[in-house]
Amino acid sequence: MRVDELLEIGLTRSFEFFPPKSDEESAVLEKSLAELDRLDPSFVSVTYRGGRESRQRTFDLVTRIQRAGHVTAMAHLICVGHRRDEMRDLLKNYADAGVTNVMALGGDLPDHPSLESSDFTYALELVELAREVGQFCVGVGAHPQGHPRSTDLASDRVQLARKLDAADFAVTQFFFEAAEWVQLVGELAELDVEKPVLPGIMPVTTLGGMERMASMGARVPEALVARLDAANLRGGPAAVRREGIVAATELCAELLDTGVPGLHFYTLNRSTATREICRALFS
Repeated sequence: MRVDELLEIGLTRSFEFFPPKSDEESAVLEKSLAELDRLDPSFVSVTYRGGRESRQRTFDLVTRIQRAGHVTAMAHLICVGHRRDEMRDLLKNYADAGVTNVMALGGDLPDHPSLESSDFTYALELVELAREVGQFCVGVGAHPQGHPRSTDLASDRVQLARKLDAADFAVTQFFFEAAEWVQLVGELAELDVEKPVLPGIMPVTTLGGMERMASMGARVPEALVARLDAANLRGGPAAVRREGIVAATELCAELLDTGVPGLHFYTLNRSTATREICRALFS
């Protein structure tokens, strides 16, 4: 099904994966897919960082999930390092394979200089191309704290509103306070955009993870930092992990109370934390 149709039916539950690069990663992913399938996901999404090899891995995984018929699959697309004709061909290949859901993203700046050249400047252009090529359901990214490359929050919201107006729904970068989602959706409504915005969820399970998350445009609030530090003093890394999952579960419960259209979990290809959160919420 199309993701926008799933959102019209009711609350969605979705999981995000990345394509494996080795046999070991493949084994981990296969185990996670099997375990998370028991949670009856509405759809799953597969990321893509750029480059021919990564593009093929994403295509292979998305089409394999789609062909299996158990769950709807969504493919990530990025602007960075792509020509229009190249992306047009990729979209046609997805359409031919029966994949109708795509996520149009700007993409991270590439590690390799050869990937810097692109015919696209903004994700909006990728949304427009998908509309030209086929009958896709198109999702876009949203940053509750503002995109890391935005100059200010007000202009960030204006650009997001333009992008989301052309798309069907959005998925946010992970965040840690329900008020951030409420503020984001409220500011979009003030700009006359009321498309569904799915909150992205990723628990903080290590102290080192807080710094990495901040570098991705998702600062961990001081109250959560203090809470995890206290857990570390009580019981070390295991206690930090437990407290991080409890905090993420509390966040999800608050978001459900506000009326979110669904929950989107960043799994990092492992199922344990996501299963624990979903079990606490929906059992």
